[in-house]
Amino acid sequence: GFGAQHEFWCILFIVFLLIYVTSIMGNSGIILLINTDSRFQTPMYFFLQHLAFVDICYTSAITPRMLQSFTEEKNLILFQGCVIQFLVYATFATSDCYLLAMMAVDPYVAICKPLHYTVIMSRTVCIRLVAGSYIMGSINASVQTGFTCSLSFCKSNSINHFFCDIFPLLSLACADTWVNKFVLFVLAGAIGVLSGLIIMVSYICILMTILKIQTADGKQKAFFTCFSHLAAVSILYGTLFLIYVRPSSSSSLGIYKVISLFYTVVIPMVNPLIYSLRNKEVKDAFRRKIERKNLSCFLF
Repeated sequence: GFGAQHEFWCILFIVFLLIYVTSIMGNSGIILLINTDSRFQTPMYFFLQHLAFVDICYTSAITPRMLQSFTEEKNLILFQGCVIQFLVYATFATSDCYLLAMMAVDPYVAICKPLHYTVIMSRTVCIRLVAGSYIMGSINASVQTGFTCSLSFCKSNSINHFFCDIFPLLSLACADTWVNKFVLFVLAGAIGVLSGLIIMVSYICILMTILKIQTADGKQKAFFTCFSHLAAVSILYGTLFLIYVRPSSSSSLGIYKVISLFYTVVIPMVNPLIYSLRNKEVKDAFRRKIERKNLSCFLF
């Protein structure tokens, strides 16, 4: 858990409940909007709706159980429940990283190869890219879960965290965990390097193309096309870097929990705000939906 005093539990419950409800409503609203408006049937919004779905899944693997813990004196979770929570979280958190990398390809093709955009970013290609993100997420989560569950846990049955993450679980193992940490390092490194290279190369090419644009309006339009995605990437990758590339010491446990809380609970709420507030098309579509609903209520 958080280690907070009981008198703060009610406040924490209300705060995290509001964040969770906002996350579900925001991401569900984006999915519903994209699927009901024909103007959003483009690769960018296809990736965005899957990003929203992934955000819903991995925050739902953690937040409801965390909220439940604030209402109980004894914070208990079955071993099977702990395994399932980590498996679901790891699957969709990894898929999130790959989806953000795939979303960097879309503006690259749109800005650097505009005449070939519809051919390169076809419906079939987009489906394969999204399917690949889910498959890679499933592989990473299955391997990590398998290696973790193969350990013997004899030190304690108390997880010093608010969800079943890999480092708190490894600290309870009575066997040597260097193999698990090595596998984690290799897989996490592969995910970070591969997705990071895709994003970095895409944006280097985008930047070089933007600098060749003569008009100020053209440069501004190209910049705002990439801003939302860059903001989401910076927030997620920044927090994941801090959480998994850190010194392993007990003094950093409090910071570990705060950063974990940020990327598991807060980021899924922030992503819809980033993409909707910086996107005029999305804001206009939301406004039209609300006006149409108000008109229907008025007429009937």
